[in-house]
Amino acid sequence: MESSIIQIDNYLVSAEIVTEYFCCNYQICKGVCCIIGDSGAPLEEYEAQDLEREFPKYKDWMSSAGQSKIKQTGFFEIDSDGDMVTPLLGNIEECAYSRFEDGNCYCAIERSYCAGKSSFAKPISCRLYPIRVSKLSNGMTALNLHRWPICKDAFTKGKKERLRVFEFLKEPIIFQFGHDFYSVLEAASRTFNAIS
Repeated sequence: MESSIIQIDNYLVSAEIVTEYFCCNYQICKGVCCIIGDSGAPLEEYEAQDLEREFPKYKDWMSSAGQSKIKQTGFFEIDSDGDMVTPLLGNIEECAYSRFEDGNCYCAIERSYCAGKSSFAKPISCRLYPIRVSKLSNGMTALNLHRWPICKDAFTKGKKERLRVFEFLKEPIIFQFGHDFYSVLEAASRTFNAIS
């Protein structure tokens, strides 16, 4: 099952996205995904413009250190792989766009969006997690399930709540790929999960 692929136009989707369960368990992880990692969150080129345009609307939700970082280096960095990513603070792994409330870590951009202040939710790579999107050399785009140890409780919670990865991510999947794409995933889920 793990090696099964669902092809939707130029997209190759791992069947795990429609068979595995996932649901963020924030009470346990407390948003640690925003403060650990080798580099910042991957960004699409258009998102750099979104981040700059919306900055006045979400900057007050950021920490002073985060605001200073953006003023110093800009709205994105290029990591060691040559990818555009969100900036990190100093020598630590904390995203410049993160904020802390009562010991919990949140995305300042998302907090502003949820409060109706900003029209930009947060980077699509964050919204789609645990799906990782990568461009292939043959022109296709791959969607794979990423398994990060810090999210093990999210897989457990998803299974308990009977919520598949694609169902948990319905809104960002439709935002990024469209309703028809999501409908194909629904159909594939019925097929794969009837077999398993």
